[in-house]
Amino acid sequence: MDTLYRYILKPILFTIHPDTTHEMFAVMGEWAGSFFLLRSFFGLLYNYRGKDISKTVDGINYRTPILLSAGFDPGGKLVRIMPSFAFGGEEVGSITANPCKGNPRPHYWRLVRDRSFVVHKGLRNRGVGPLIARLKRTKRINDFVIGISIGRTNDTSASDVESGIADYLESFKKLNEANVGDYYTINISCPNAYGGETFTDPALLAELLPKLKQIKCEKPVYIKMPINLPWEQFSELLEIADKNNIQGVIIGNLNKNYDDLKYREDAPKEFSGGLSGTPCFALSNELIRKTREKYGKRFTIIGSGGIMSPEDAMEKFAAGADLVQLITGMIYEGPVLMKKICQRYAESLSGPTPK
Repeated sequence: MDTLYRYILKPILFTIHPDTTHEMFAVMGEWAGSFFLLRSFFGLLYNYRGKDISKTVDGINYRTPILLSAGFDPGGKLVRIMPSFAFGGEEVGSITANPCKGNPRPHYWRLVRDRSFVVHKGLRNRGVGPLIARLKRTKRINDFVIGISIGRTNDTSASDVESGIADYLESFKKLNEANVGDYYTINISCPNAYGGETFTDPALLAELLPKLKQIKCEKPVYIKMPINLPWEQFSELLEIADKNNIQGVIIGNLNKNYDDLKYREDAPKEFSGGLSGTPCFALSNELIRKTREKYGKRFTIIGSGGIMSPEDAMEKFAAGADLVQLITGMIYEGPVLMKKICQRYAESLSGPTPK
């Protein structure tokens, strides 16, 4: 199946615009997840069945330490099919308090030579209410973990600081009252939102987090971190997270620096969204390493960005990640990648335990 994807399916799929292929897989995945036999068929091909590699993080048990990153499944349509592909969980979203139409198309550009995508979706989603309704009526598959990423509505209604904070609070409050999701991520670093990344400013994050604390929440809360900030400012954000009892950080979001591409000419001339995949790898790893060195075990760290092989995942673990997330590697390397990572992780448990 690995050979089939690499040499037959992928070349065909890569002739189709990525906006179309993403929508196609969302529809097919939702449909396949509805049938036990199809889930079992894909599980037979792609699920991990080796030695126990489960991991408990912040009181949540993950069957495997591999998660689907936020962005691929904003509406929670794929939570029944993704367990068949060796994922231990997925992060749904990002969702917002109000529906978002998103940015004008195209939402994605393939940068094949850099093994990356330009992502310019703009938080397209139906809003927190419909997501809650969907997750409540969706039957969970075994112990598959569902995290929910919370963004700020991408329009003028939430563009200033006060309304932006109110927007985050509304989603957070509704999710907690409905008791859906196993953990929540506050996405402060989406590069595609109207008004920019307001809450990556330490002073403004210091306004947001105390207000989130006022809402009763019995689940882990994480922050999705930017990766283009200098360490000094990144460290300030960590200090604010620490003071406000945030359990962990996801390191990190898309790369906003097009000059990190080897083939800059393949990307749009003007900045139009962030870069996924390989251009995120080194930046993410360095910030994971520095965060772990400074804070020890204080924060849960979920490593995200540029995992294109089992070796890449192991570098994230070695840098200090407790769990890892991916999307782009699955698209470029195929659905067998997650199983391969699990196998490599299991091998590592026979020797020194990953940090």
